[in-house]
Amino acid sequence: MTRQKQISQTESFIKNLLEGEGSGHDWWHIHRVRNNALNIAPKYDVDLFLVEMAALLHDIADHKFHDGDESIGLKKAQDWLSSINVSQNIIETILKIMSEISFSSGQTPTSLEGKIVQDADRLDAIGAIGIARTFAYGGYKRREIYNPEMPPAKEQTLEEYKKSTEPTINHFYDKLLRLKDLMNTSEAKEIAEKRHRYMQDFLREFYAEWDGDL
Repeated sequence: MTRQKQISQTESFIKNLLEGEGSGHDWWHIHRVRNNALNIAPKYDVDLFLVEMAALLHDIADHKFHDGDESIGLKKAQDWLSSINVSQNIIETILKIMSEISFSSGQTPTSLEGKIVQDADRLDAIGAIGIARTFAYGGYKRREIYNPEMPPAKEQTLEEYKKSTEPTINHFYDKLLRLKDLMNTSEAKEIAEKRHRYMQDFLREFYAEWDGDL
């Protein structure tokens, strides 16, 4: 089976698995992350197959959908890749990228391919799309939009972050506003600057409206 056929089959597999998902981790999130990654990757000497496959598969390993257990998603990805005859060494490389890219892993990926996919995923977590996804996830988890009596935690361990039930606005401070400075590639850093400013503008307007400053 050609690499292009493996990519096409993986796209169909993920689309069928995640289409219509309502937490902001749906097929269209995957679609945008792949596009982000494929826009960044040509500027570097990387394996585009690894980048595209890891981008397509990255969210089936998300701990949020497996009771905190990332091994379930990785096993699902491994089984899928084996079923379409991806070689074992390539499977291991893709799984390693997937295991390193999430914010909650606290890791900087060891490969350039992983850094690109991590950047692509983080870009989709900020800006206008990031704001929309944040509130979609907050609603999915039945969280308050904002509670001024519950300020964001000043310091959180990764485990505390994973278990957090704070209002959705707090997530901007727990994660989203930190992502600009955590990008790996120069291309992602440039895009992140604009999206970061958009979030800052949104928060200023949110607080003004909350306080009745019309």
